[in-house]
Amino acid sequence: MARVVVHVMPKAEILDPQGQAIVGALGSLGFEGVGSVRQGKVFDIELDTTDRAKAEKDLKAVCDRLLANTVIENYSVAID
Repeated sequence: MARVVVHVMPKAEILDPQGQAIVGALGSLGFEGVGSVRQGKVFDIELDTTDRAKAEKDLKAVCDRLLANTVIENYSVAID
């Protein structure tokens, strides 16, 4: 069994309205000094395999086809 964590974030050049809303809300709550926030997604996945190469290949396909919109998002995969 392999545990995988996939982080998906908007690309740096893409506007992140959710992150901007969080910055505004933090200011309203009195939290000063927050310059920017980027909001992303985290997926915690368990794979029933011990073949690391196959897991990496499959995860790339899963991310490219489902978890991330690669036009506007980047992703990273960490396999334990």
